[in-house]
Amino acid sequence: MRDEYIKEQLIIDKTEEEKKKQLFEDIIRTKEELKNANTNFEYADPELVDFFAYKIKAGQAKLSSLIKEAKEKGLVLDMINEIDIRENLENNEAV
Repeated sequence: MRDEYIKEQLIIDKTEEEKKKQLFEDIIRTKEELKNANTNFEYADPELVDFFAYKIKAGQAKLSSLIKEAKEKGLVLDMINEIDIRENLENNEAV
């Protein structure tokens, strides 16, 4: 049997609702990381252009994978839920 880990925590122990929330949080964080990488790429020093190009490509691949997983599970992240999740993430990070 294969154990599945995310951030050193067993996801098998999570409820379906917790897994869904975690997936949505991962999608939102990845979108933010991709947005930041794109902004940094635009203003990067010539020595860092390749680095940010790599980060953009990696972020796109990660986001595609997460979206594919959500679609396979029949999950939809609408704008209202995304706003709520973003607020919760910001509140948790501020603490």
